[in-house]
Amino acid sequence: MTVWDDLVGQERVSEQLAAAARDADALVTAAAADAPPPEASKMTHAWLFTGPPGAGRNQAARAFAAALQCVSPDRALGGSPGCGFCDGCHTALIGTHADVTTVAAVGTQILADDMRDTVRKSFTSPANGRWQVILVEDAERLNEKSANAVLKAVEEPAPRTVWLLCAPSIEDVLPTIRSRCRHLNLSTPSVAAIADMLVRREGIEPDVAAAAARATQGHVDRARRLATDPAARERRAAVLRLPLRVDEIGSALKAAQELVDAATEDAKQLAEETDAKETEEMKAALGAAQGGRMPRGTAGVMKDLEDKQKRRRTRTQRDSLDLALTDLTAFYRDVLALQLGSRVAIANADAEDALERLARSSSPESTLRRIEAVAACRDALDRNVAPLLAVEAMTMALRAG
Repeated sequence: MTVWDDLVGQERVSEQLAAAARDADALVTAAAADAPPPEASKMTHAWLFTGPPGAGRNQAARAFAAALQCVSPDRALGGSPGCGFCDGCHTALIGTHADVTTVAAVGTQILADDMRDTVRKSFTSPANGRWQVILVEDAERLNEKSANAVLKAVEEPAPRTVWLLCAPSIEDVLPTIRSRCRHLNLSTPSVAAIADMLVRREGIEPDVAAAAARATQGHVDRARRLATDPAARERRAAVLRLPLRVDEIGSALKAAQELVDAATEDAKQLAEETDAKETEEMKAALGAAQGGRMPRGTAGVMKDLEDKQKRRRTRTQRDSLDLALTDLTAFYRDVLALQLGSRVAIANADAEDALERLARSSSPESTLRRIEAVAACRDALDRNVAPLLAVEAMTMALRAG
């Protein structure tokens, strides 16, 4: 099983990255032998991965990072880098490789402070790997200062450093940065490709896999979670019941509160384990005794960690809400398809009764207004409007139709 097997429906991108990894391997081999580098190499120092949510931008970048660090002995016999089993591949894929640094937004932005050490590291030689790889998962969240720091590093990279930037679209990245990157655009995987992956890789029953793939409309991670996590299926079912619960003002406001509460609980559950582990590791690094007092002068460091964790919980809550709003948009899209007699496949076939009921009781115009209300809620959350206010405004608009 190679590192490319997780890239669902991205055969073209996999081929390009595999070719670049082979040329990167040849560059390292030539440098070790003090030989001239091969001509017309497909390898370059900076890559930009774009594509719709769920297409696998981060997975593609991490698979490429693993292939660059591959130490399989098969390479000496003509095998391609990216075996998926060697120590280099394994540690790169799970995020523990010393020469693969991952940067992700903790809050709504990647701050300059978060990038400072990473940029400094990018100018050093690999510690024990073949390349120094810097993977920026949320390049669209770079603010002005952090983007300028990345630009300087990409303009004059170290010889064995590779930058892998991931963003929804090429327009989300500064023109000065993207002009220095090789661009790879991932497409939305087909429902059939995702369902096949769930059956082969996760052992999911074919009908369950097909339903999850259809419901998530090309989002690989969401399909996997929906197929394997009963709690995720219940949360989605609760969201799909919301359109039938906004007939009265009181019920609309209650539905908004429940939606925000569910997102808050999701964020809390995800944060508890991570925050506790981070806090203990930081205390140990600062020299605190087990269960003892912190050394003097470390209060500021711990306060910075608490602020970082708070920003991450806020982002996790908003991401959870955004996921619910995506499901809600898909629900109303299905309603509109029924109203217009479209032959487009229904994504939420498990909620067909609710879809037909709403399609009969409303007009296509009102359905479009409701889709716009959901989009307006997402925009409000992006502008840092208080989640409850944004969701209450949406549910009241859904009620008005």
